[in-house]
Parts: sequence; C-alpha cells; structure tokens
Amino acid sequence: MSLEPGSGRLPLTLPEVSTVTTLRQRNRALALKHVILAQETTRAAIAEETGLSAASAANLVTDLIAAGLVEERGSISSHGGRPITLIGPRTESAITIGADIGERGVAVEMFDLAMNRIDREFRGGVTEEAPERIGADLREALEALRERNAGRWPTLLGIGLGLPGVVETAPDGTQILYAQSLGWPPVPVASLCAAGRIPVLAENGAKMAARAEHWFGNARGASHALITLLGRGVGLGIVSGGRLLFGARSSAGEWGHMVIERGGRPCRCGNRGCVESYLGSDAILSAWRAAGGVFEGTGWRAVGKLISDAHAGDRAAVAIVDDVVDCLGAALGGLVNLAGPERIVIGGWVGLRLMESLGERIAEATRRHSLSRPGGQFELLVAKFGGDAVATGSALLPLEALIAADPMSREVAGR
Repeated sequence: MSLEPGSGRLPLTLPEVSTVTTLRQRNRALALKHVILAQETTRAAIAEETGLSAASAANLVTDLIAAGLVEERGSISSHGGRPITLIGPRTESAITIGADIGERGVAVEMFDLAMNRIDREFRGGVTEEAPERIGADLREALEALRERNAGRWPTLLGIGLGLPGVVETAPDGTQILYAQSLGWPPVPVASLCAAGRIPVLAENGAKMAARAEHWFGNARGASHALITLLGRGVGLGIVSGGRLLFGARSSAGEWGHMVIERGGRPCRCGNRGCVESYLGSDAILSAWRAAGGVFEGTGWRAVGKLISDAHAGDRAAVAIVDDVVDCLGAALGGLVNLAGPERIVIGGWVGLRLMESLGERIAEATRRHSLSRPGGQFELLVAKFGGDAVATGSALLPLEALIAADPMSREVAGR
C-alpha cells in the first residue's frame, strides 16, 4: 500500500483490499496519519476523516494506543455535553532521521513521532566533496546523534536521505543515485549509508522539500501544487491529485534541467540553456559579476546584496534582478500551462531571498508567461520551511513506511 503525503485530508482512494484484516490495517494507517498531521485531534474527527463509524474509529484509536503510537491528551469542552478527549502522537514512542545531502556536506536531523526536531548534526559544508567523503560525513553525523541520543536510538524507525540527483529503486529494493550535474558516477545509496537492520530510504532532495511543504507547510491542503527549490541547484516537486509525482523511474520534477533557451548558457549537467543555468545561485552571481557587480561570497549574503543593490537603483543589479524575475516567470509559466496548479510554493534559500521583496513581481511574471485562464487560478506563496526543508521531508520517509505498513506490527519501546 502506498500513502503519498496528504493534504490535511487523507487520500482515501487506496488499492482495493480483500480481507477484513487488510481493511483494518488500512484504516489504522489512515487514522495514524491523520493524528500525525493534525497533531491533536478527536475520535469524531478521525471518524469523519476516514469515513468510518464513531465506534470503528474508537476501536482504531484503542489499537494505536495499545501499540504505543498515540495517546490521550486531556479534553476540551463539548458545548454542554461530555468533555471530548484529545488524541495526539505519543512523541517519545519513536524517532526518525532525515538527512539533506549535497556535494558540500550533510545536515542530519532527528525528529520525534510528531515531527518535532530534537537534535541535528552537520558535517562538511565548505568545499565540494567526492561521494566517498560525503558518505563519511553522513556516518560521522549519525554516530554523533547516536551517542547523544543512546536511550532513544532503539526506537529509530529509519533514516531518510534527500539526495542531489535522480534516485532509482530496483525491484529488489536497491537504490542508485544518478547525480549527472555533479559529475558523479552512479552511486549505490548503500555506499553512502549502510545502517545494518535500520531501514535506509532515499529520494531526490527537491522532492523531499516538497514532501515537507505538502505535509506541514504551505502546500498543505492543495491537491495540485508546484513546490520549487531554488539554491545552488534548482529542483521541483509536483503534487497532482494529492500525490507527489515520481514518474516511471522517479525522475519526475527535474525542472532545473528543462531547457528554456536553445544553445543558451552551459549547465552543470552538460546541456545548454537549462533553468538551473539561469536561476541557480552560481549562475545569478556569475551574471552579476560579469555585469560589474562587486560582492563577497556565493551564498545568502551575496544574493541579498544583489537584491538590495537593485532596490537602491544600481543599474547592473537592476538588470540582473529584472532578468532573474522574468526568467523565473517564464520557467514557472510553462509549468502552469502544463500542470494547472492551484498553488505555487517558492522555496530554497535563493527562493526565500527572492520572495522577501519580489513575490508580487514573480507572480505577475508567471501569469504573463502562462495562458490567462490557468495563470489566473494559482496562488503564489513562500515556503514555510527554510534550510531544513530537505531533512524534514526526508525524515518523513521512514514515518510513511510505518504508516503504510500495519502500525500494529511494530513493537514500540517504552510501552
């Protein structure tokens, strides 16, 4: 059974189930996901969300309490009737780990069952590293987290990895990373992280950021959305019908390498004229430097200076910012025509910088470059999650695996 990130309301169009046992497992999964998404809910809300009777919903809650996954959290007034008991995730029952992995290092974060971050560890982050060094960074970060959280480590659900490229999963479960834009050879995920009996699950980092926004961020509640990740690289998550799109081999969403100008600027992937070669941070800052811009670094402050200089009337900066806004509008406008989103969420550190003061201009440029009807039907929002978006979304992978399986099949420590 596959349960893609929901939208506040759970997707109830699941594969047909053939036995009472599998039906009950499916309903427990829906109930658990609702509790985690809602953070606090009631038995009546679970019944409404799952389409079950009040008695059936109460039985599911009893099962999940017995499994140690949810708990009662006091009560609220029922406007004259009996108090209504609140239900929430039992936060101490399990932990999950998500890692944001790039060519310059790793950021690894640990969360409880309610997706509250409880610890984090960084390695690298200065210069580009080979896959072998990235794997060493990841192992060192995980070991540091394990040492600091030894008492909770036995409750670890698994480790999710957000990776910089296409991640394919073979029928036997083996996963391979194809990071063409980094010049890496195909990398077995197990060579980056082999954790023994602890499950390790991997996906593209931009999809993981989209997962975080769709579960808990500004794409929540949208059945059709585009969630962008603008940083040194450019990525995209596409939500259609309430589900994150993966494509036939999990490559859906490689928007950064969609050609928008034939024979245009060279891109790291080897092609020319890709979105990333105009909207990635290196591309933006290189264009500014070539136009006479003077700045330090290649990160947050440099892009911020570009935008502030443009607002101050610097001609070179104004020209670069105008080009970035128009290019982003053109790239998004094509996606609007293709996907018909109700919501576009701009994320990634470059995206957050742009949205600080240029959101209205980006929305206008997107509508100018799309058909008038779909162009008038979307809402443009800044991402809720900042630098921890990929790690947060990656940590949802083991949590989804628990939800999609029978929650009752897992023993939870401390019950």
